[in-house]
Amino acid sequence: MGIVDVMDQLIWLAVLTVVVWALESVFEYLYATMWRYLAQTIEHELRIEAYAHIQQLQMAYFHEQSTGGLMSVLNDDINQLERFLDEGANDILQVSTSAVVICIAFFVMAPSVAWMAMLPIPVILWGSFKFQSMLAPRYARVREQVGILNGQLSNNLSGIATIKSYATEDYEVGRITDESLAYEAANGSAIKLSSAFSPLIRMAIVIGFTATLVWGGKLCLDGELAVGVYSVMVFLTQRLLWPLTRLGRTFDLYQRAMASTHRVMDLLETEIQIVDGDIAMPTDSVKGDIVFEDVTFSYPGREPVLIDFNLTIPAGSTVGVVGATGAGKSTLVNLLLRFYEPQEGRILVDGTDIAELDLRDLRRAIGLVSQSTFLFHGTVKENIEYGSFDSEESAIREAASAAEATEFIENLPHDLDTVVGERGQMLSGGQRQRLSIARAVLKDPPILVLDEATSAVDNETEAAIQRSMAHISENRTTIVIAHRLSTIRNADQIVVLEAGTMIENGSHEELLEAGGLYARLWGVQTGAMAA
Repeated sequence: MGIVDVMDQLIWLAVLTVVVWALESVFEYLYATMWRYLAQTIEHELRIEAYAHIQQLQMAYFHEQSTGGLMSVLNDDINQLERFLDEGANDILQVSTSAVVICIAFFVMAPSVAWMAMLPIPVILWGSFKFQSMLAPRYARVREQVGILNGQLSNNLSGIATIKSYATEDYEVGRITDESLAYEAANGSAIKLSSAFSPLIRMAIVIGFTATLVWGGKLCLDGELAVGVYSVMVFLTQRLLWPLTRLGRTFDLYQRAMASTHRVMDLLETEIQIVDGDIAMPTDSVKGDIVFEDVTFSYPGREPVLIDFNLTIPAGSTVGVVGATGAGKSTLVNLLLRFYEPQEGRILVDGTDIAELDLRDLRRAIGLVSQSTFLFHGTVKENIEYGSFDSEESAIREAASAAEATEFIENLPHDLDTVVGERGQMLSGGQRQRLSIARAVLKDPPILVLDEATSAVDNETEAAIQRSMAHISENRTTIVIAHRLSTIRNADQIVVLEAGTMIENGSHEELLEAGGLYARLWGVQTGAMAA
């Protein structure tokens, strides 16, 4: 290179060393930050896309899946992809780049020896693909078992009160132990195979290295190869072959990521069965006429819950629905909100088939107070204004008053700003129910559905809610599903269901006079006759 003096050569080598190390440090920082940012971005976008897709799925899907299993996909599986992008993807690029550059240098400097250094590469590549195919089903089993374990943990934590009340802590620890051992066994099977990759590949590498060492040394001793070229070749052989041992860990990360990615992709490919309609229905334009027309419906794998069901609910009227458990009362609500689709017949709102309506417009027009009240972790105010996020505090207090919730809210430590805890566990069942009613009242929907809305309140609170029912149902269509017949005695019409069929329909007085099932139920609840 024109630098003859040995001291000058040392100086230039020192300068080049500093430059190379500085560049290496800069690029190490750049690849570490950029790959991690990329991994975080992909992880975020994939999680949001998967979660958004889950929200569009029909309710039947959630009944078939465990919450813990879905959480495993949204968190654990997507995190596995992040780990691969953080480390494995960059390793593949570095090893591939090194291999290409060093191979070219080999064949330029000493083509007669270079082929020996290349001997292990076909074996390494074959071994890598072979191990991938063997690892894939094992890591798929690992991810499946993670979902099962998470599902069991989630189920147990949700039912901790039942576990404690039945003193079954040891039994549940045993069940979790079994699932955890199954996960450990699945992981152990994958680890055993994955761990064998690097030792086997190392033996293939040492063959190429020793062949280069011996054959190149012989050529050097025979004067056919310069000592400097030989020393560089020995060094480059190590730079070429030894990094390939990292492929074992890289392929392990890759297979874990692919097993997780398949689960996420399967979730994203789950078909959305409740197809959105394209007819807009602004809430302020909804009158509230509801018609069930020859509706037949059954849950998957079960007998029909509704059979040729017909019901007309005029706008602004209040309808009570009663019947034994399993008669189809709550199913009417599920169908009206399009949580499920009827197998036959149709449901009309203001003369339009709800299957043709914009789904969000339909659900915005309906206020639901369910028997199974759900409150979010947050304050009383945040739970009442959920879905009506821009509400003034005065409107929130008016809604609370309509739901007979003002007194207990004012007695809370921080009034509306009191935190209710996860699922509202800091409140009683009746208090949670009243907040749920207040939430629906604040929404001010043209259609209000109360599905056993007073089931968790005491008699005094129920009487108070009944007193405010006239205000709550004013100028809106109201559907009240109830076991307590006193809740619906003032309804405009009362529908009695039995085995998915309407057997009675009329006002409270008319049904009592008819002397049918409603009259018998009323007699039992009021003590007029024996059960």
